[in-house]
Amino acid sequence: MFYYQGFKTMTWGKSLWAIILIKLFIMFVILKVFFFPDILQKEFDSDAERSNYVLEQITNSNTK
Repeated sequence: MFYYQGFKTMTWGKSLWAIILIKLFIMFVILKVFFFPDILQKEFDSDAERSNYVLEQITNSNTK
């Protein structure tokens, strides 16, 4: 209730929430689309191929 009352009585509370929501949208939607593509989905056709690739990468990473 403390935070609820605090944001309710703020004169610029709605602007603050708008900035927060825009920032979260940029962080989770825009950055994911452009900087973190789903490589496994593009490279492999089935879940079995994806899981085998991940297993190989995990188990072979210590041998380098």
